[in-house]
Amino acid sequence: MSFTDKAKNKAQELTGAAKERLGDMTDNERMRAEGSTEQSEARARQAGEHVKDAGRDVRDAMR
Repeated sequence: MSFTDKAKNKAQELTGAAKERLGDMTDNERMRAEGSTEQSEARARQAGEHVKDAGRDVRDAMR
């Protein structure tokens, strides 16, 4: 995973967290849900990248 991808995922995760908190403070269920979804998407993307990296590591170790 490149540094740029990590930074984009982290930015999306933090944006989602901010939206979720703002939704909590304003009692806005839609914003709360959007924030939660953004965080989940960013975490899933990060997990997928970690799996790809691990696969590459295993492949390189086998050579």
